[in-house]
Amino acid sequence: MEKRPLRLLVVDDSAVMRQAMITICRRAPDIEVSVAADPLIAQSKMRASRPDVILLDIEMPRMDGLTFLRKIMSEDPLPVVICSALAGRGTETALKALEEGAVEIVAKPRIALHDFLTDSTEMFIDVIRAAASARTRRRRVPMTIEKRHSPDVILPAARATLTRTTRKLVAIGASTGGTEALREILEGMPADAPGMVIVQHMPEVFTAAFAQRLNQTCRIAVKEAAEGDRILDGRALIAPGNRHMLVRRDGAEYRIHLNDGPLVARHKPSVDVLFRSVAQSAGANAIGVILTGMGNDGATGLLEMRTAGAVTFAQDEASSAVFGMPREAIGRGAVQSIHSLSAMGPAILAANEQMRGR
Repeated sequence: MEKRPLRLLVVDDSAVMRQAMITICRRAPDIEVSVAADPLIAQSKMRASRPDVILLDIEMPRMDGLTFLRKIMSEDPLPVVICSALAGRGTETALKALEEGAVEIVAKPRIALHDFLTDSTEMFIDVIRAAASARTRRRRVPMTIEKRHSPDVILPAARATLTRTTRKLVAIGASTGGTEALREILEGMPADAPGMVIVQHMPEVFTAAFAQRLNQTCRIAVKEAAEGDRILDGRALIAPGNRHMLVRRDGAEYRIHLNDGPLVARHKPSVDVLFRSVAQSAGANAIGVILTGMGNDGATGLLEMRTAGAVTFAQDEASSAVFGMPREAIGRGAVQSIHSLSAMGPAILAANEQMRGR
């Protein structure tokens, strides 16, 4: 029996954007696209034919995208990808949409249409396919908590003149569905949790806003990583969009190095780049975690971490929005143990305690 095409509904008041997505999807025979200029037209089309994925703009006439998303998730949940501009209130609203149930954010192009179609076709097709396989679930709205320190507080550290270190760190990689997975893990961390470095596939600008939102709801400090940042207990550093993030040893400390190299595993930032650097710089003093996401980014790097003596975990299929990245890492023998999302935070803390006792 021939498999039916994946049904994509593009809801955007920009005729240029609607035409761009039609053009992109012509290059993917497994995707069938329809378009709507606003949510009310989209609702009519959805009644006639239920889509598998919705690509949704935020600012539209008659009904805004966030209101429409809430309506979808309350009446008939299905995967929604937010297509948003990289500026101002649109960034904050797009992140709010992830909390409301959207599975992914893609950046609305700021370049010429021809260049956009050339450079972004594979990325959009990958995102649409990943979203189609994603499990949708209701999200909770996080609450702000009182913080014990700000993300810029420098905590005590060992003298940088030492050449050996027992300092531990946690490296985490995630993609589709990862924003809410990371939120659950980080909000469960105590204020003295081991230092964390995180790659979440996300467009530039969104990563800074995402880190700021997490910093308001977590006991640990959370910030977008900057060149030379120290990796400290009680702080998580998130790779900035469109920059690779690496960990470098500096005496007894670890510091962040950012670069503008080419895509790795079709991503920048790449989980593989981060994990490989952690394997080389921290070895057995590290914990590696691969979370929900499509593709294979992180599998090779996690295997290098395990080979170097690190503890390595993967999120299980049942709690993953998309099981692609964990499945690939497991299949390559890179993973020591598999945990549900709710068990991942405690597993990280337990492993850290065991490592400190060595």
